[in-house]
Amino acid sequence: MQCRLGCGACCIAPSISSLNKVAGERCVHLNADNLCAIFGKAERPKVCSDFKAAEWLCGTTQQQAMDNLIYLERQTA
Repeated sequence: MQCRLGCGACCIAPSISSLNKVAGERCVHLNADNLCAIFGKAERPKVCSDFKAAEWLCGTTQQQAMDNLIYLERQTA
């Protein structure tokens, strides 16, 4: 599955410790169009580069992706 352009759920819902980002907070690198400003760059955190969109996780809408990622974040906190 390819990421849905403009979704940004993976940059909002989970915490990203290497960026000191808490769950539910927008990543500082997420632009107004919900696109990563450092996508493909060396400074992008490994956890972000390793993330792969999947239908079971991302669902068919941004809201489904947010709900699933929030659930997983809570289960692993």
